[in-house]
Amino acid sequence: MPAATDASLARRLEAVDAARQAGTITAHSATTMRDWLVKPRYAEFAADLAARIDAGLWRELDDAFWTVIPFGTGGRRGRMYPVGSNAINDRTIGESAQGLADYVTSVVPAGTTPTCAIAHDTRHHSEHFAKLCSEVLLAAGFRVFFLRGVRSTPELSFAVRFTGSTCGIMVTASHNPPTDNAVKVYWAGGVQVLPPHDRGIIDRVMQVDQVRREPFQEGVASGRVTFVEGQVDPAFVAAVLEQSAAGPRELSILYSPLHGVGATAVVPVLRGAGFDRLRVFGPHERPDGDFPNVPGHVANPEVPAVLEQVIAEAVATGDDLVLASDPDCDRLGAAAPLTRGTGSRWGVLTGNQLCALLCEQAITARGSRGRTRPGDYVVTTLVTSGLVRRVAEAHGLAVDDTQLVGFKWICSAIDRHGPDGFVFGAEESHGYLAGTHVRDKDAAVAALLMAEQTAALAARGRTPHELLDELYCRFGCHQERTVNVMLPGASGMDRMKEMMATLRSRPPAAYGDLDVVRTRDQASLTTWTPGGAREPYEGVQSDLVIFDLAGLPDAGTRTAGRFPPLGNAVAARPSGTEPKIKFYLFAAAPPVTAADLPAVKESLQRRLDAIAADLRTLVGV
Repeated sequence: MPAATDASLARRLEAVDAARQAGTITAHSATTMRDWLVKPRYAEFAADLAARIDAGLWRELDDAFWTVIPFGTGGRRGRMYPVGSNAINDRTIGESAQGLADYVTSVVPAGTTPTCAIAHDTRHHSEHFAKLCSEVLLAAGFRVFFLRGVRSTPELSFAVRFTGSTCGIMVTASHNPPTDNAVKVYWAGGVQVLPPHDRGIIDRVMQVDQVRREPFQEGVASGRVTFVEGQVDPAFVAAVLEQSAAGPRELSILYSPLHGVGATAVVPVLRGAGFDRLRVFGPHERPDGDFPNVPGHVANPEVPAVLEQVIAEAVATGDDLVLASDPDCDRLGAAAPLTRGTGSRWGVLTGNQLCALLCEQAITARGSRGRTRPGDYVVTTLVTSGLVRRVAEAHGLAVDDTQLVGFKWICSAIDRHGPDGFVFGAEESHGYLAGTHVRDKDAAVAALLMAEQTAALAARGRTPHELLDELYCRFGCHQERTVNVMLPGASGMDRMKEMMATLRSRPPAAYGDLDVVRTRDQASLTTWTPGGAREPYEGVQSDLVIFDLAGLPDAGTRTAGRFPPLGNAVAARPSGTEPKIKFYLFAAAPPVTAADLPAVKESLQRRLDAIAADLRTLVGV
């Protein structure tokens, strides 16, 4: 700061120290705030921070400075605030872009001009952050392929592939609250960064001192920023439509983009496939980062309440299907009538239920196009319903259900197994992919599969719920539930680690009325049965424990190194960024008759209730 402001600076530094001594802010907050006041690399933020100190906004400032917002294996996400190391702002976004630029330039061949495709969603400041990232990359010698206007995350993945870019950046916080924003980082080929690049980028981000920028408009004038939406948009839609299958199109669809970017992806895809009776739900149509008219302003199609208003209108207007995508249009939610009868009740489909239905449709559609070949396969995660494997295997497909949580692992498996045989990928958190046009989950292609399946069913007087019941009868009824155990307070992270250690060292003998017949520890990649020795198995290490339970003929079996599909099971996975353990509960029964199915469903729900009660007793909440 100039010499004339020395007294003001001293006063503010004293105020920070006083707040620390009073316990109003943490020691880390005090140290970091002092850095932002005095160090040259934070000079452009010093005046804003000073004003907030003068206003006594200590609670806000402590939240913004108490730690360094992590750059995780996929990017950086958090609450927006103009200053602070624990917030999304120009400095933390700039550091992220600078770290990416530094890493990429260190690994590309000498003399190569690195390239990056960049897009953004409808959130507050998303366009600004996208241009800021562009400026940092321009200063590092990159060429930038920029998509003007809001676009979907899967289209950004497609753009990386379409332009042959070295990397990609998507500015979005997906379905987080309106307060948040983020950058997702992609590598060549359009998949979110994987080892070893993820660790290399993280290390560079943490080492950033100066964020260097070249004005965006200068990049445009020099031709180093190229606007590519005119070429990418139609190519993306055409690529999605390659997954289409011929069939009925008599279907009335009510679609909600939840104030996000879905009008750029789902709408042109469905209309391009011939679904002319498509309407966009008016209260959710306008792009708006505040997500008005959405319960709690959290635009997440995984939450059934988010679809209630849309379903109410669909019932009133006689629609056949409700679809909704999250703000960056990579997740899809759906609801449909339980039967085709007049006045039928509606039901929201869970993520796992959609996994099974869309798997069935992806396989059927591929066959109708004459694309079926030996070696075709499906990919899911370790915590996705076992019904998916049973459906795929019934069609003669191979199944890889060993992937970690996170769609990038599914996409890495596509390239590892070979894209020609890939038919479908899915995870329980409403992420789905058919085709190889992108390397990420894609709500547009999922909406296409759902619409075509529902139209074909409607032509035969049936609904998706009735098809799901048929799958239950053929392959066994599967029911799932998730339980999130929050561990608040300063000791929350320590308590979470202790709980996971206890689950490993002293696993429960039973959950509900079912004995634990095998434990799988993904962290050590070892498995054991009660009283048995640990045996190693192959996989990628992760902080996840799975307890397979009795109750199905194959519950304790293991063939050729493979575990059976999830039947009765409990999985525990802690969050890497907050004190929370997510428990995945699975209950299943053997194939049944249609007449017995309602009673079986009720029985499995009681089983899940009992397992959940045991879990809460186990963790003391």
